[in-house]
Amino acid sequence: MSEPKRIFQKYYTELLHAIHDRDVSLGLSRSISANRQRRAQVMQRFPNTAELANEVRRLREESVDRLDELVQTASASLQENGAKVYYAKSADDALRIIGEIVGSGKVVVSGKTLAGEEVGLRHYLEGLGNEFWETDIAQFIQQLREEKPMHYVFPSLHVTREEVAKLLTELLGREIPPDIPVEVRTIRDFLRSKYFKADVGLSGCNVLAADTGSIFLIENEGNIRMSTNVPPVHIALVGIEKIARTLDDAFKVAQVIWRYAGFAAPLYVSIISGPSGTADIENILVQGSSGPLELHVILLDNGRSTLAKDPILKEALYCIKCGACLFECPIFQMTAGYYGGRAYFGGVGSILTAYMGSGLEEAVPIAYTCLRCELCTDVCPVSIDTSKLIAELRHRIVNKARN
Repeated sequence: MSEPKRIFQKYYTELLHAIHDRDVSLGLSRSISANRQRRAQVMQRFPNTAELANEVRRLREESVDRLDELVQTASASLQENGAKVYYAKSADDALRIIGEIVGSGKVVVSGKTLAGEEVGLRHYLEGLGNEFWETDIAQFIQQLREEKPMHYVFPSLHVTREEVAKLLTELLGREIPPDIPVEVRTIRDFLRSKYFKADVGLSGCNVLAADTGSIFLIENEGNIRMSTNVPPVHIALVGIEKIARTLDDAFKVAQVIWRYAGFAAPLYVSIISGPSGTADIENILVQGSSGPLELHVILLDNGRSTLAKDPILKEALYCIKCGACLFECPIFQMTAGYYGGRAYFGGVGSILTAYMGSGLEEAVPIAYTCLRCELCTDVCPVSIDTSKLIAELRHRIVNKARN
């Protein structure tokens, strides 16, 4: 069987299985209803959000057009702050760099990182002999299920409380009831000890301010703070499309992310610009105080710079990963993130999958699943014209097949 045919069959088998899975349907219906209600309340409370989103669209256009320059600026700023900065041209480069920093026989805790999913980071580090734990509750659930995340913000949105109870009962060897507060407290207690045993903490990045070298991490659980503050080494894997020109621009992007994700404000926003430090003795700055002794920042290209130069498809890089589009997508409403690649979902996800590592062959079935109904564009904060992008990608797929 040819590789494209194998990819098609695997993709559509998973898609059809999800459609007919009653648990997936129940989990999705609960999650989608809750998110729509919460997002509507946020937009009503903060009516200026749509105007701010229009400004963020302009900022994203400028950032993608100046990507090479912003990478240089961000690198210089981070290095001035005491961070060690690496440029990873490919996924293999990123894995090699991180593998050399981590080594083997370590305990690694990780906050949510899409770029980590993109490059297959957890499996790679486990393959080196490390103990690896996802600390975001949804990611932790997906780790136990041995399944990829299913949404940018809510990776286990398709999993019911009943299924979570079964997973925890099997993990801990004692009965855990299908009661959400009990499940959350159980996961909290399990992960708490892992933070203090960890040698390395991993994170992604929601947006990076180039002028100050500041990494924004948006969360509600507090797990990212624990993962990036307690271990002696913090590694941040940052897709270069996340770079904004200034700290002020980064704040605007961050606000739009959390508002369109359905939150008036996240419970935690961490801004990390370097390893921990203090100037409390004679005003002399010394790095390595209460927090991490080291900060390593890997700026991941992996096809982004090529996509940024594409006059049409570069629009996919404007995506801020708020996930609002997915809740309105008719296909996603039936299948969750099975409608997508390893890390990126939906119509826009097909373009990102094609360019950012997985390749065109994996993107083909995703692109041809899209209905081009434009419901995603209607709710997208940066008004990505997904229908136009899908038409262009399909055109290129056909041309490549003919040639």
